[in-house]
Amino acid sequence: MQSYEERLTAPRSWWLVTVLAGLSLALILLPVGLLPMLGGLIGGVALGAAAVSAYGSVRIRVVAGSLVAGDARVPVEALGATEVLDAEEAAAWRTHKADPRAFLLLRSYIPTALRVEVSDPEDPTPYLYLSTRDPEGLAAALQAVRA
Repeated sequence: MQSYEERLTAPRSWWLVTVLAGLSLALILLPVGLLPMLGGLIGGVALGAAAVSAYGSVRIRVVAGSLVAGDARVPVEALGATEVLDAEEAAAWRTHKADPRAFLLLRSYIPTALRVEVSDPEDPTPYLYLSTRDPEGLAAALQAVRA
């Protein structure tokens, strides 16, 4: 049985933005004094880093016969066909082809995705849209678990 795990980490440029946010807060607090400025620098960088880390900590895993994507856990038996989406097709499924009932695990900095149909008739969710850097690998892992 093939397993799969991917963490949808934020790009390095986002970490630079956290430093810039800290510097901005430090400059805002500079007229108040040196200690508030240092506090603003440390606090701004810490808050920005916490936000980027939390946003980029989402995982997609195929374990124990289930697909775990963020907070969602779906048994593989309840899943149907998979469709690997390149950047252009993924953008279409995020916009004009999207179904409001679908489960979307979106990360704007990841251009490719996997669309997985939900075959459970009791579930109103028509499909899962999962941003992933390796849609072929995720599709292969789901296929291996089904087999």
